[in-house]
Amino acid sequence: MTATTSASLFLRNARLLGRMVDVAVADGRIASVTDSGAGCAPPVTGAGSGVALEDAHTIDARGMVLFPAFIDAHTHMREPGQEYKEDIASGLAAAAHGGFGAVLCMANTKPVNDDASITRDMIDTARRHWPHGPRLHPIGAATVGLKGTELAPLAELAEAGCVAFSNDGAPVPDTEMFRRCVEYAADQGKVVIDHCEDPYLAKGAHMNEGETSGRIGVKGQPDIGEALHVARDILLADYLKLPIHLAHISCRRSVELIAWAKQRGVPVTAETCPHYLLLTDKELLGYDTKAKVNPPLRTDDDVAALREAVRTGVIDILATDHAPHAAHEKETPLDEAPNGITGLDTAVALSWGLVRDGLLTEADMVRLWAVEPGKIFGLPVNGFSVGDPADFFLLDPEEKWVVSRETMHSKSCNTPFLGKELVGRVKGLWLGGVKVV
Repeated sequence: MTATTSASLFLRNARLLGRMVDVAVADGRIASVTDSGAGCAPPVTGAGSGVALEDAHTIDARGMVLFPAFIDAHTHMREPGQEYKEDIASGLAAAAHGGFGAVLCMANTKPVNDDASITRDMIDTARRHWPHGPRLHPIGAATVGLKGTELAPLAELAEAGCVAFSNDGAPVPDTEMFRRCVEYAADQGKVVIDHCEDPYLAKGAHMNEGETSGRIGVKGQPDIGEALHVARDILLADYLKLPIHLAHISCRRSVELIAWAKQRGVPVTAETCPHYLLLTDKELLGYDTKAKVNPPLRTDDDVAALREAVRTGVIDILATDHAPHAAHEKETPLDEAPNGITGLDTAVALSWGLVRDGLLTEADMVRLWAVEPGKIFGLPVNGFSVGDPADFFLLDPEEKWVVSRETMHSKSCNTPFLGKELVGRVKGLWLGGVKVV
């Protein structure tokens, strides 16, 4: 006799990578995926047990696009220490409404996340406010206090729950120290994420160095400041035969170096952010502090190179670099304003805009926001195979909405997309088969 699984959730008529499907969920996992209208057939893989739908909560997802829950590999939750900008509860609210089932958060908190007790507190806070997820995965400091002079206790941080290590925002200029970080992280089965920036070339800069910075009389940082450290990391990864992940790549020079490295089989991976695919340094012509970010927005040529790199896989993943700041911090002269753009609320819609424009496909979105981040950081991803975690969201591909204080869930709204109309809105997120938002 064939055993029968009772589904708790049945999703009908959803579009998954161009295919109209029905999805059954049981015990927090995918129980079956069949063509819409075909009924609930036995699983394609596994023991072949049937799926009973009598007690399942049924949702008609007609007109919706179905995606696995996304992973944001680069965020700043600001807790502990700067909760007036963002806290873990509000950051995860923005993540949930943005379609993210997991977020990795950088260590530049106050105090710095270089101590296992801080890591555990962050994870406990996330579970207390969002027991079903989104899941918070802290990134531990690579060096004590992010000072670049003493290795942080990487083994203790990994045991407490850190999934990677980084000195993000404070590059490690000492290559010997950085080498030790990479080697000890690898001993823990973790990867180091590097903010590629020459601190000497970037000193005192507020935007990209080029024609625009010259026109408005603002000191800029040249793209070679990023590319120099990208080259260093590539050579180090090649020498050590150990992985290094390159954060928020912003320019053509870096893309060309990464492409060369991948042709040689060097174990480097790289990310960029939606704002580097859509905006240039011309956003700062009016001294708009909402567009001040590090690395800075660059030129049309850099945008073109990044768009091609994302499409072809030279850039492995997309991430938001969600960096919230309070309004009063951004309402200052450009040279006094902090760097940072919020991104969790807008990332899916901005990415969907690239699909609408023909640059990316739905499959590319899944690759960039789910499959590859999962591979790099060792996190589970829903591939919609039987037994996969039932982590997914529905996107209304036609809904128009305006980015505003009222439509964002982050505490802060320091984004150059404020006031802009976007197309595509997350309508629901399920994690482990439980509807989170």
